[in-house]
Amino acid sequence: MEKRTIIITAVLLALSPAMAGAADILTLQQCRDSAVANNSGLKIAEQKIRMAEYDRKIALANWFPNISATGAYMYNTRNLNLISENASDALSGLGTSAQNSMQAAVGKLVSDPAMGQILQKNPELLQLVGSLSAVDIAAPLNALGNEISQAFELDIHNVFVGAVSLQQPVFMGGKIVNANKIARLSGELAQAQYETGHDEVISEVDNAYWQTVSIAEKKRLAEDYSALLHRMLRDTEIMEAEGTATQADLLSVKVKANEADMLLVKASNGLVLCKMLLCRLCGLPLDSDIVLADEQAGFLPVPEIAPEKSSEDIYAGRPEVRSLEIANEIYGRKVKMARADMMPKVALTANYFVTNPNMYHGFRNSFGGMFNVGVAVNVPIIHGCEARQKVRKAKAEAVIMGYRLEDAKEKISLQVTQLRQREKEALEKLATAEDNLDSAEENLRAATLGYNEGVVPSGTLLAAQTAWVQAHSEYIDAGTELQIVAGSRRIAESGSTERTDCGVAAGADGGHLQE
Repeated sequence: MEKRTIIITAVLLALSPAMAGAADILTLQQCRDSAVANNSGLKIAEQKIRMAEYDRKIALANWFPNISATGAYMYNTRNLNLISENASDALSGLGTSAQNSMQAAVGKLVSDPAMGQILQKNPELLQLVGSLSAVDIAAPLNALGNEISQAFELDIHNVFVGAVSLQQPVFMGGKIVNANKIARLSGELAQAQYETGHDEVISEVDNAYWQTVSIAEKKRLAEDYSALLHRMLRDTEIMEAEGTATQADLLSVKVKANEADMLLVKASNGLVLCKMLLCRLCGLPLDSDIVLADEQAGFLPVPEIAPEKSSEDIYAGRPEVRSLEIANEIYGRKVKMARADMMPKVALTANYFVTNPNMYHGFRNSFGGMFNVGVAVNVPIIHGCEARQKVRKAKAEAVIMGYRLEDAKEKISLQVTQLRQREKEALEKLATAEDNLDSAEENLRAATLGYNEGVVPSGTLLAAQTAWVQAHSEYIDAGTELQIVAGSRRIAESGSTERTDCGVAAGADGGHLQE
């Protein structure tokens, strides 16, 4: 990313005078860099690359254990009681009941005549029976009963629950493996799509650049043509005053001079419009005063004709083919992921639970917990053959993508063949236009000399001038067409050779596919 930032900063610094309204000379590469830096479509493609990188990291996270913590609090208006109210009341009066029963038994014993005689004969025994009657067992037994009753009442007014869980996938049928591979491929796909958009921007800028240069050359040609006719007009006026030229000759020259002036106005307006289009593509203000480097050269440079490449080399260099190849591989991975739904899944689990009241120590109001570990196995059996149909659907999608790849290769082959043929035709046109230009130059020189000497009529000179303008215009058109076609063929055969590095690592589109 730093490299790209440095490149864009350098481009913007180089273009700052143009942005400020001062004329500056822009090269073709500067226009390309500025267009790449300011194109909204490429900015969106860069964000997609970043998103793919985030998705790749998301898919990578599925290899690691999933650790989570949960906590809860609950307030209850009533406690739990494990025994009924009658049993609780019986436990609370346990001592009183025992005391009454013992006193009743002692009273019955004493009231028995036979036992009474025995007690009278044994004063020690009578004293013992009296002592038993005086013993108080009600209070301690009642307290014990209350304690037992309270032990069966569970305090749940304030309940705290907490848990820490860990899940580690062991075998998910291949989903995690294929999800990470799909994520990596999706990053490569986003990068290839960025390169496709980059090549389209470069091609569009190249066309606008050379069209602007072409219009600038035609404007210069219109200026020369207008100056030539106005010079002829002055000569004709002198000749008409001397009687060597007629009024008709003067009027015909005036008409041609006016036409040349109108042609100059149209060329000037066309140049302004072309520069506005180029400024829009480069992200500059539409009213920027820019001058192109090739605009000042006075001629159109002949591009270097690149050698032809084999079909395999062309396919390897085209980002569209790479995109379809990556997409084809992604769909192949999706078949494996769909097949993973038919396979068993194994995961390790570990948990720690803590509660208050403490269920592990008499349900006291304190925190207490425990650990547990286990293995979870899920074996799909049948669900209406859903998984099988998903596999078949994924296979069909993979087949469709294969067909699209073959169709794209055929179209690319046709495109490259047409561009090669157009390049050959453009070369022939340029050679023919150059020969015609030499002939028109010589014809104009001879006609001008003859007209000045009075042996050539004005109509002949005007015709020679028109042919000269037409020859120059055809030469400019042929040179522009060759530049555009040669650039298009270069991009079509190997992509843009001067692509700006987007500086973003390849990402993915996998997501959480573990579950």
